[in-house]
Amino acid sequence: MFSASLALLGALFYGSADFLGGLAARRLRSIVVTAIAAASGLMAFAVVQLFVGGAWTASDVGWGIAAGVVGVVALMLLYACLAIGPMSILSPLTAVVSAIAPMLFGLFAKGETLSVVGYLGLAVVLVAVVLVGFIPGEKTVRPSIRGVVMAVGSGLAIGGFLIIIDQTSAESGLIPLIVGRATNTLITGVIIAAIVVMAVRRGNRASSALDASGFAVGGTPTGHVDLEHATGPIAIAITRRNAVLLAVGCGVLDATANALILLGLRVGDLTVVSALTALYPAGTILLAAVVLRERVAPVQWVGLALALTAGGMLALA
Repeated sequence: MFSASLALLGALFYGSADFLGGLAARRLRSIVVTAIAAASGLMAFAVVQLFVGGAWTASDVGWGIAAGVVGVVALMLLYACLAIGPMSILSPLTAVVSAIAPMLFGLFAKGETLSVVGYLGLAVVLVAVVLVGFIPGEKTVRPSIRGVVMAVGSGLAIGGFLIIIDQTSAESGLIPLIVGRATNTLITGVIIAAIVVMAVRRGNRASSALDASGFAVGGTPTGHVDLEHATGPIAIAITRRNAVLLAVGCGVLDATANALILLGLRVGDLTVVSALTALYPAGTILLAAVVLRERVAPVQWVGLALALTAGGMLALA
């Protein structure tokens, strides 16, 4: 199934965007990384839109605005639950919920059906999501109810993004994504402006408000966050200029993933696309292994193998 291939490729692009965003957040504040990524993705969409075209309708614009708002909500909830922890539990929980919510919507609200192999593939995907999203080396701590609620809320928001863009018309082209990215840029820009104003009022330089603070976690405008490498040491020195370039790259990759997922939704089922999209941590893990020479945990190798297996099963669904 072509949509399964697009979803897997989109997940890898999401994970790659997370990786760059996580590196950028070593130098810049997380919300700044997200804002730069949103703006660069918007510019990328604008260039491509000149060639693909699309019909502007009130409904598609409305869905685009909703998608942009949901992406910011997902990020805010995920940042909040990271401050509570533990990531080893909340990270896989968020990914699983982000898959289950649109899967259930596709199966029960839209009436999508799969073959027996397809349903088994969905089960394999959920197991793979947990294993791939596992944070090795973290001490297991029982999460608080507040942390669980925020993680579930973030997962619902990420899944909600897929449900929302699935409602857009095929004639709209990339317009819903453009509107959504413009909404992301506006909201995150306002937040940064407020942070800068507060910093200046406290007598600090405006630029100081842009530097990394708290968790070094970069987030994409779609709501995904690099959790795997959020706290571990890296051997790369990142200047502010390099951090900006990394954030720009994050935005372009995230925009590419969005376009692939949108195309996958238009040629296939929400159930299949959402399940495979939740495997986005795989892209982060693989890039870290290649670029940073980080060791992939055995449990994550199992998750990656199951992800490929699930992709094949869903392609036959």
